[in-house]
Amino acid sequence: MRSKIKWAALAGLVLSFASILLHMFLAKSSSSLVQYSAVAAFTEDLNHIDTAVGKGAGYRRLWGKVMALEPLEPYANPRTTPYPVPDGQNNGFIYAKIYGGFEKIRTSICDLVAVSRLLNATLVIPEIQQSLQSKGISSKFKSFSYLYDEQKFIAALASDVVIVNTLPSKLMEGRKRKQYPVIKPPSSSSPNYYLHEILPKLKKSKVIGLILADGGCLQSILPSSLVEYQRLRCRVAFHALRFRVEIMEVAHQMVARLRGSGQPYLAYHPGLQRETLAYHGCAELFQDVHTELIQYRRAQMIKQGIIKEGLSVDSYARKGNGSCPLMPEEVGLLLRAMGYPPRTRIYLAGSETFGGQRVLIPLRAMFANSVDRTSLCSKQEITNIIGRETELPPDLFEFSPSKSAKQLKEEWDKAGPRPRPLPPPPERPIYRHEKEGWYGWIQEKDSEPDLSPNDLREQAHRLLWDALDYIVSVEADAFFPGFDNDGSRWPDFSGLVMGHRLFKMAASKTYRPDRKYLVKLFNSTSDHLYHLPRNWTLAVREHLNKSTAEDGVLQGLDRAKPKSFLSHPLPECSCTSLKTADLTRLQKSSKLYQGQDECPQGFEHPQTVVLQETSSDDSETQEEDIDIDVVESDENSQADSIPSAEQDEEMDPDD
Repeated sequence: MRSKIKWAALAGLVLSFASILLHMFLAKSSSSLVQYSAVAAFTEDLNHIDTAVGKGAGYRRLWGKVMALEPLEPYANPRTTPYPVPDGQNNGFIYAKIYGGFEKIRTSICDLVAVSRLLNATLVIPEIQQSLQSKGISSKFKSFSYLYDEQKFIAALASDVVIVNTLPSKLMEGRKRKQYPVIKPPSSSSPNYYLHEILPKLKKSKVIGLILADGGCLQSILPSSLVEYQRLRCRVAFHALRFRVEIMEVAHQMVARLRGSGQPYLAYHPGLQRETLAYHGCAELFQDVHTELIQYRRAQMIKQGIIKEGLSVDSYARKGNGSCPLMPEEVGLLLRAMGYPPRTRIYLAGSETFGGQRVLIPLRAMFANSVDRTSLCSKQEITNIIGRETELPPDLFEFSPSKSAKQLKEEWDKAGPRPRPLPPPPERPIYRHEKEGWYGWIQEKDSEPDLSPNDLREQAHRLLWDALDYIVSVEADAFFPGFDNDGSRWPDFSGLVMGHRLFKMAASKTYRPDRKYLVKLFNSTSDHLYHLPRNWTLAVREHLNKSTAEDGVLQGLDRAKPKSFLSHPLPECSCTSLKTADLTRLQKSSKLYQGQDECPQGFEHPQTVVLQETSSDDSETQEEDIDIDVVESDENSQADSIPSAEQDEEMDPDD
């Protein structure tokens, strides 16, 4: 009997040891998988959707193409005959240093190529300072090649501008000795500025340097005689600026994982950046230390002359004017009002979300399948993008010296005649982890400390995260901006994504919300908004549906294009697949197609476009009525059945 017990105990020990080894092996092998198993969660959470049910009227309204915009096709080729090709005989070389984040870099490069052709100059590959200033990043990727493919950039623009990797050796020596003029052109300068101010200096010195720090050096809207320069901007932004292979591979893997099981996904960029929040005075929308950080940055911008207003402003009045972003919880309510089910896949773009993950909690509560790059990329994939980097010493936080008991007693004795108030009670101790964050300085100092080597490296990494987010957002089935066209003089991420989507696939579902209107809608408390036909949900649907169609595109033409051409590259960089007779008839009734050219013969159409006699508003209204009927019929006939992914907890307009 005892021998049997011993053998049973021994077998138990062996099985336990084997189980430990198995768990250790699985834990080690799982490090190469997705960090938070977002893909597995998608697969387990969403059942297979039957095509007949999943792609009905409700599916088309949420994910389908906008019929009124289907005839628009991307076409940025030169249309002037003949189009002169540059040669080696020109006015000299232009080299440039580009400062700023992803949006400023992308816009500046497009403007720089157009200026180089305007001045008939050879362009040296621009230098991206945010990667050059970082210490210890991979030597394989540096400056321009940190983001983009240099060789594809040069080859794609061979017919437009002569581009070289570096200055010739003799001219490089002169640059090191600072023999050539270096100019910082004003933001949005006119072509006449370059022809009358820059060109004479270029001809004289043969080399000139430009410093671009404001996200663009050429005005957005150019005269009609320079329309080919607008198309050149499009060719640079949408064809020549190709991300390097490592970024493209990971981004396409992220898109494939988001579309696993054949499901669509929506990309959302909150637009919560400290710089823009300080510029518009949106500090009161946040709490605690974040308000102080925004106000500190606003005070700096006032000293620099960027802001002409006072430090303290009414943030809620600014939000009512549409000058502040829609908060994530508001976007979540809008998407639920549109009918997006709670299991909708939402990709959260943006390398910087001011306020951290805390501000995204309400949105994640409404949409459980909200993910970002950290949920879709493995550590190995991130390493492949970044490359091999040297280790930097950790940042050490220096505490202010504490006062001794003797010093405190001397201060008390010198405090003045009695009676004196009792000393204040001891403050709550501030723990180390509360001071070591990137915002910890604000509790100890009056000025923001200089960026550490780790901070500079993190800024360089943000360029890579923005590149991934840009690709995923452009490829998304639907896109919702939290803060586009913010009114500042800088380009914004959402505007660039919306412009690229408008160029590449104009009929895709891209929301262009009017923040001023939506804030009024959120603040409305009238009882009639909860009853048909003036239902709050229907008002949201009507506005957002119009924003994806012709009305939204025309608003972008009036508001976004004067500030950033790349956010609205129509009609210069598009053509229409309509026949001449249909185009002529449509140009009389629609402002959108005025100035549009017919696509040339031999142009490959993605699909056949059928022109509808009904207007876009009528078609949207009819489709919405169909969708409401579908929702009501589903609730009556399938009350006891399990809803599909598209029908899951659809919001009833009568709620």
